[in-house]
Amino acid sequence: MPTAEAIVAGHDGSTAAERAVMWAAREAATRSLVLELVEAVSVPALPEIAATPAGWFSPRFNADEQQALLAHTLSSLDSVADACREEYPQLAVTTTVAPGRSSEILVQAASEAHALVIGASGRSGMSRVLLGSTAAELLQVYPRPIVVVRHSHAQSGKQVVVGVDGSGTSTAAVDFAFEFADRHGHDLVAVHAWSDLPLDALAPVRTWDYAWQDIHAKGEELFAEQLSGHRREHPGVAVRQVISPDRPAHALVEHAQDAALLVVGSHGRGAVKRALLGSVSHTVVYHAPCPVAIVHHE
Repeated sequence: MPTAEAIVAGHDGSTAAERAVMWAAREAATRSLVLELVEAVSVPALPEIAATPAGWFSPRFNADEQQALLAHTLSSLDSVADACREEYPQLAVTTTVAPGRSSEILVQAASEAHALVIGASGRSGMSRVLLGSTAAELLQVYPRPIVVVRHSHAQSGKQVVVGVDGSGTSTAAVDFAFEFADRHGHDLVAVHAWSDLPLDALAPVRTWDYAWQDIHAKGEELFAEQLSGHRREHPGVAVRQVISPDRPAHALVEHAQDAALLVVGSHGRGAVKRALLGSVSHTVVYHAPCPVAIVHHE
C-alpha cells in the first residue's frame, strides 16, 4: 500500500487520465517520491449457472476471462509507467490493477499517500465544465490532498493561486501552495475574497454597498496572520496579495487564468460537515482553467 512517500495517480485509459498521470509523474519526480499508478477494472462477479429452454449457460465472464482482462489492463498500465520512466529516468513507478469501483479502489490505494491525482473526467467525459462521476465522488470522500488535472496547458503557468479565508482548511491550502510554488520556482498569488453572501458563487457583487476601507484593512490583517510565517520559510517565493470584492469562487477562477495550480481548502468558514465540499471548492473544481488542488484540514 502506498505511503506518504508516494503520489497515487488514477488511470482509466482516457486522455484526461493521461494528463493526470504525467502531472503526477512530474510532481513525484520533483519530490523524490514513488509514483503509484492505479487502475480499477469493472469485472462482473461470477453468476450462478442459469437455465434457459435452450440449455445451461453463463451470461457473464468466466474466471479465465476475468483474469485475461486484468492481465491486459496491467500490461497497458505498465506501458504508461514506462512512458513516465522515460520522461523522468530517476522516478520510481509502480502499478496496481484491481477489480472493483474506481472510487473505492483509489481511496483504498491512496489512503496513506502524499496526494491523489486524477483527471477531471474519464472516458465518458463530455465537457470541460463537467466532472466525471469518479472524480466527483472522490472529491467528496477522499480525506487527503487531491489534485484534479484538466486541459493541455496543465504545466504551462508560472504562478500558484491560493484562496485565503482564515479557516483551518485555508491554512492547510496555504502550506500546500507555498511548498509547491517554492519547489517549482513559481510566484504565489494569495486571494482573499470578502463576500460570503449566500448567493450565486459566480455572481458579481455591488462593491458600493460595503465599507471597502474596513474590509481591505481586515484582509491585510488576515494575510499577515496566514502568510508571514510562510514568507520567512520560503523567501524565494514572490507573493502578490489580492483582496477582491468579488465572490470567492469567481475571484479565484479569474486569477487562475494563467496559473500552474489553484489551491483551495476543502471547505471554508461556513463548512458544516467534513465530508462535504464547500461551495467555493466545489465551484472552482468545475470551472477552473488549470489543475486544482483540494486540501483538507488534518
